[in-house]
Amino acid sequence: MKFGYFDDANKEYVITSPKTPLPWINYLGSENFFSLISNTCGGYSFYKDAKLLRLTRYRYNNVPFDSNGHYYYIKEGDTIWNPGWMPAKTDLDAYECHHGMGYSTFRSSKNDLQAELTAFVPVGKNCEINQLTLTNNSKETKDFSVFSYVEFCLWNAMDDMTNFQRNFSTGEVEVHGSAIYHKTEYRERRNHYALYAVNAPVDGFDTDRDSFLGAYGENSAPEVVVSDQSKNSIASGWAPVGSHHLKVSLAPGESKTFVFILAYIENPVEEKWIGRAEDGKINRTRAEALMKEFDTKEKSEAALAELKKYWDELLSHFTVSSSEEKLDRMVNIWHQYQCMVTFNMSRSASYFESGIGRGMGFRDSCQDLLGFVHLIPDRARERILDIAATQFEDGSAYHQYQPLTKKGNSDIGSGFNDDPLWLIAGTAAYIKETGDYTILDEKTPYDSDPSKATDFMEHLRRSFHYTIDHLGPHKLPLIGRADWNDCLNLNCFSTEPGESFQTFGPSEGPNAESVFIAGMFVRYGKDYVEICRHRGLEDEAKLAEDAIAEMEKTVLNAGWDGEWFLRAYDHYKNKIGSKECEDGKIFIEPQGFCVMAEIGLKEGNCLKAMESVEKYLDTKYGIVLLQPPYHRYHVELGEISSYPPGYKENAGIFCHNNPWISIAETVVGRGNRAWQVYTRTCPASY
Repeated sequence: MKFGYFDDANKEYVITSPKTPLPWINYLGSENFFSLISNTCGGYSFYKDAKLLRLTRYRYNNVPFDSNGHYYYIKEGDTIWNPGWMPAKTDLDAYECHHGMGYSTFRSSKNDLQAELTAFVPVGKNCEINQLTLTNNSKETKDFSVFSYVEFCLWNAMDDMTNFQRNFSTGEVEVHGSAIYHKTEYRERRNHYALYAVNAPVDGFDTDRDSFLGAYGENSAPEVVVSDQSKNSIASGWAPVGSHHLKVSLAPGESKTFVFILAYIENPVEEKWIGRAEDGKINRTRAEALMKEFDTKEKSEAALAELKKYWDELLSHFTVSSSEEKLDRMVNIWHQYQCMVTFNMSRSASYFESGIGRGMGFRDSCQDLLGFVHLIPDRARERILDIAATQFEDGSAYHQYQPLTKKGNSDIGSGFNDDPLWLIAGTAAYIKETGDYTILDEKTPYDSDPSKATDFMEHLRRSFHYTIDHLGPHKLPLIGRADWNDCLNLNCFSTEPGESFQTFGPSEGPNAESVFIAGMFVRYGKDYVEICRHRGLEDEAKLAEDAIAEMEKTVLNAGWDGEWFLRAYDHYKNKIGSKECEDGKIFIEPQGFCVMAEIGLKEGNCLKAMESVEKYLDTKYGIVLLQPPYHRYHVELGEISSYPPGYKENAGIFCHNNPWISIAETVVGRGNRAWQVYTRTCPASY
């Protein structure tokens, strides 16, 4: 069943039914303020960091699913509906959701009343704009009400969902005209608040959730909406919300537009208050100035036009014109758009990642550079230096860091031994794109400590040598806690429920080795050699070349299984990803990277590996991670064997590593096969 189609002319994906199998989301924002928005208006907003500065609440794994967002209720007579269908779920006479470049537009109607809602984050502004246009398509005057609704998060998303003994007592708001100010904790250590306003006089408001929903109420039928009367409630503790009530009258054929703004406002500490702090009146100067920038339909539409121009210019840097319409569509629009999303979020916030647990990944952010460096080279340079600053002096790194503080996340720590090599990969991509070797001269801290800074070139040297200095019994790289596959935990040995596979057990096991990291070492080591030579570091370049050549021999001797590359050796020096194994005989990752590194290309190993991938791992929906899946838990393998067969890392299909096989197929000269692999995970193919 199809739920939508691509509109290439407008750079949109148009969803034609709200009842998609799962919520299909878009990402709004390109700088500091971001929102996630689904095809039914679910989602949330945050400033810089989805964990530490979340403006609105979202409940993951909720029932009904995706039932918290930025909502607009339309009440005409006894009928209550929403432009995005949720949460009232009233059957609509018409519905479309247009997910575009940094904006989403909802077009729907009920009983000859048409609603068009466009949500976007303006360029250079820390806010989300919701432009709601209502049109009377009937032959009679229509009188109805509109109720807006957001539920404020008390900033720290983890604390917000756990620390109820405090949170039920801290909620505070101010209301001035049509503007609602959420100021929880502003009285103490915070110097920021949230603004939710509309550019029209209101007929009522609510800021207390229980008052809005009613006792034991639900957002599908809030008491205020059902009764068609706001309560003008002021939150005091408990759960602050923002709701405006607008009474609207439209003549036949008439339209009215309202502009709502949800914003993050930050004041200098010395300018927090109007008058005395003990009077508790926040300084609204910056909020009022921002509201004036979007107080008319014309201003809102001008900002939307600027946003579309921003994306048009960004996507014009690299374009393809081919005989394959679907290829052009993905390369010219959606691949690049997705790469910008990963630059902004690095998978830290989505409908599968809550934005709470992981922050920005060291490996993830380095990998992402390969996709967006041509779009925003200046910001790519900044990102590389931010990433490198979370390295340790021995060349290892925090596996994750928080985007707000740009400091390493100690909860997960380090020990993922592929991380250092990804810094070389990302840097090489940047230099190849820009020719900017001056980045190598930048003074860059270790562990975010300026007193430990060296030039950036030294960071790369330590990254490369970290692998050289951490070899196992077969002279292959030690895997540490894990490599790219975070669920292959060969030094964990967890037997108790609740233990983290990524942090339990020793981080530096003496035996477990990764053939995948060996492939990385050869592939990106060659880039490191070129960088060294450009710097005149001939001795270091020669040392690196010798180490790479030795690693190639090691992979062919100890990492080749006859028809494909092994995945790893476990703590007991047993093979993983071998024909000798009961399950998990062949893995995708080393086939991709060892072939991209051209290990054994002349000897025919690379072609054999690709033939084995096609024979054993291929499906019509893409290449699975391994085969056969593990059918029982292996304490010596960790999380990968904890999943049922076919789920996630236990023989699931990953869109991330399928392109490695496409690239590898070009290495062995099989272009048609590379294309086939690409199309099987490509959204435009379905």
